[in-house]
Amino acid sequence: MQPDVPNGPVLLDRIAPGMRVIDATGAEVGTVTAVRSGDPNAVVAQEPSDGDGVLAGKVPHTEEGDEPAVPADLAARLLRTGYLRLTGDRSGPDCYVEADQISEVTADAVRLAVPGTTLAVGTA
Repeated sequence: MQPDVPNGPVLLDRIAPGMRVIDATGAEVGTVTAVRSGDPNAVVAQEPSDGDGVLAGKVPHTEEGDEPAVPADLAARLLRTGYLRLTGDRSGPDCYVEADQISEVTADAVRLAVPGTTLAVGTA
């Protein structure tokens, strides 16, 4: 079986909650708890890309608790491009995988193109 060509937004359609997530080093980094397709019309931030930035308090709410628990500018980018929310094996906040960080999807796992240490960590 040929691996998928990296194309995160298309691969999101093949991912379901409960799938294991394996990072670029081969380590299991968590389990998918939510999949969100991107909305190209979501708010887009220019600068800064980290922290509260220009979108503080302005990220659109779609459903209660639906937006990612990360700084506002990163949340807007995740909403625009699509993302996975993961719960790891350790206790602590959720992690978020940007759609373009997905390398391939197999029958039972999502493989990432990046190490797990580079994933966005939730604030709550």
